[in-house]
Amino acid sequence: MHFLSRGYRTFLVLNNGMLVILTLLCLLPVVNVLAVSFSSSAAASAGQVALWPVDITFKSYGYVLQNGQFTTSFMNSVARVAVGVVISVAVTVLVAYPLSKESAVFPQRTMYAWLFVFTMLFSGGIIPSYLVVKELHLLDSIWALVLPTGVQVFNILLMLNFFRGLPKELEEASLMDGASHFATLARVYLPVSLPSLATIVLFTLVLHWNSWFDGMLYMNDTDKYPLATYLQSILNKTSIPQTNLTVEEARMLQDVSSRTLRAAQIFIAALPILAVYPFLQKYFVKGLVLGSVKG
Repeated sequence: MHFLSRGYRTFLVLNNGMLVILTLLCLLPVVNVLAVSFSSSAAASAGQVALWPVDITFKSYGYVLQNGQFTTSFMNSVARVAVGVVISVAVTVLVAYPLSKESAVFPQRTMYAWLFVFTMLFSGGIIPSYLVVKELHLLDSIWALVLPTGVQVFNILLMLNFFRGLPKELEEASLMDGASHFATLARVYLPVSLPSLATIVLFTLVLHWNSWFDGMLYMNDTDKYPLATYLQSILNKTSIPQTNLTVEEARMLQDVSSRTLRAAQIFIAALPILAVYPFLQKYFVKGLVLGSVKG
């Protein structure tokens, strides 16, 4: 039997205890939001809901799903994620591949690498960014949300280091067979890069889904708000607007409150990430580690 010293056993207890505490700190707010969303307006307003719903009802979810603005913003975010992930991943791969070569093959490699790193340290600021988007006539369009964030230098560094960790014989064999660099990238590098690609997809997906400030900055039409921007706008409101309501909406509002509606909307907004993460999680740690260990 392997002997564990007293110090190591103490470390295991403290480490596991700390991980349990951190897990609870992450889970309890989510459980509370879920409980509030399924509770009656009276119980939620009275502060009676903790980790279990009180007077369980689905009326808040019914109102949210019938809310045209919520549905429109949800679909705007879906479109943003679909376009943004494709653009960002494509740019990341196309930039990381040449930068992963040795300076003898790509003499300007160091200069370009420092240019990308420079953008991680310094930024022009909000006003210059807004002016650029405005002068390019991108305001109130999905391109204002996906193009400024298309180049993620951290993701490029992860992919670059992953490519540099692959055996050089793979590329040499492909080039000797007459394949171009694009064919080598598509047929040799990408198939063995699933862990890093999945990690980058997850990072980019979460970035676009949770970003709210750029939607508020570049969108003048509320019908073009992404979901995170719409949620941020309603969270700043102290009450539910009572004007321009249909008879059915007015009747439903009698059974819900602003707190239960906000909780329902927040939980629905979190569902896509919660649904996607388990499928990418098995690649996540491997891709993050492999893409960060080689300099």
